[in-house]
Amino acid sequence: NKFESLPKVSFMTSRMKSLKYLDMSNNLLRYDGADVQCQWAESLTELDLSSNQLADAVFECLPVNIKKLDLQNNQISSVPKGMADLKSLEELNLASNRLADLPGCSGFTSLRFLNIEKNSILTPSADFFQSCPRVRELQAGHNPFKCSCELQDFIRLERQSGGKLFGWPEAYVCEYPEGLRGTELKDFHLSELACNTTLLLVTALLLTLVLVAIVAFLCIYLDVPWYVRMTWQWTQTKRRAWHNQPEEREAVLQFHAFISYSERDSLWVKNELIPNLEKGEGCVQLCQHERNFIPGKTIVENIINCIEKSYKSIFVLSPNFVQSEWCHYELYFAHHKLFSENSNSLILILLEPIPSYIIPARYHKLKALMAKRTYLEWPKERSKRALFWANLRAAISINLP
Repeated sequence: NKFESLPKVSFMTSRMKSLKYLDMSNNLLRYDGADVQCQWAESLTELDLSSNQLADAVFECLPVNIKKLDLQNNQISSVPKGMADLKSLEELNLASNRLADLPGCSGFTSLRFLNIEKNSILTPSADFFQSCPRVRELQAGHNPFKCSCELQDFIRLERQSGGKLFGWPEAYVCEYPEGLRGTELKDFHLSELACNTTLLLVTALLLTLVLVAIVAFLCIYLDVPWYVRMTWQWTQTKRRAWHNQPEEREAVLQFHAFISYSERDSLWVKNELIPNLEKGEGCVQLCQHERNFIPGKTIVENIINCIEKSYKSIFVLSPNFVQSEWCHYELYFAHHKLFSENSNSLILILLEPIPSYIIPARYHKLKALMAKRTYLEWPKERSKRALFWANLRAAISINLP
């Protein structure tokens, strides 16, 4: 028919003392929640209001003693809390409306059956059966379910409900996201780690701490902070030299060789190396830190300047050498020059055998140099020393300007 006013229909039934069932489906019924009160027959227990134009306010205008209510195919978007107090309602049909979630049972304490199919429910609440303990059957299929972490609880709810979800699993299919469209909810699974934010944060924090610990261990083991510090000092020294002495930017060779040695090996250097190279035919000009370092400059600056002004760098290797911090600096900068200028400027003299186990981990460059480059060994027999000096002079032979 063409009934339009729900309150008017309720007054029409108010004197029908024996009326139990009323079908008002397929009409034009509306109710906007105005001051007009509804007055239904007290005997009415079944009411069919399907396929009308009713909205959320309809719950203010319902028979108090109703047991079975059909509101299918209307324009209901939510069941307002506190509006309806239908303590006798056992069956409620809200299919084909605009609901975004499952309604609670605060106003329907006797509800046993709920049909909420074909609504707009993306992620239904998982606490439905806790709030509606008397519900025996929930018909919630054919909704546009969004398969996400929030839906995991609802899927677990099906297992706990003991078959209370009508139409499971065929009627419960993912609509969103696009990649999971058509997947049945029973086949949708996400790991606990992906859905539990706290667990994810704790796991990420632990992994970060482990990664930081590993990186810190590797940095300490490989002495990365030392190399970073030395590279920074090298850069700063070069920058100061560039700005302070523009006329001396082009490095001029002043020495045949820079000598790097441990203080514990200084007697050999002063009594054997320097006298044999600086005296006699084809004397060699050596750069020694004790006499050629410029006062007022830092040790690092002096090391860099001496290495740059020397054609070669001679390293007197011994167990004492690998225990010297400054020897390590000198080796580092000389090695830096070797690669930056692509020169063959390093000469290694093995004064005493160095067992590999006493070489610190950060001296991996020294290990690599000793493995790849030929070094001169200081002979213990006097008869072989003449050949040693000849080879050393040949290695550093160059005409200085």
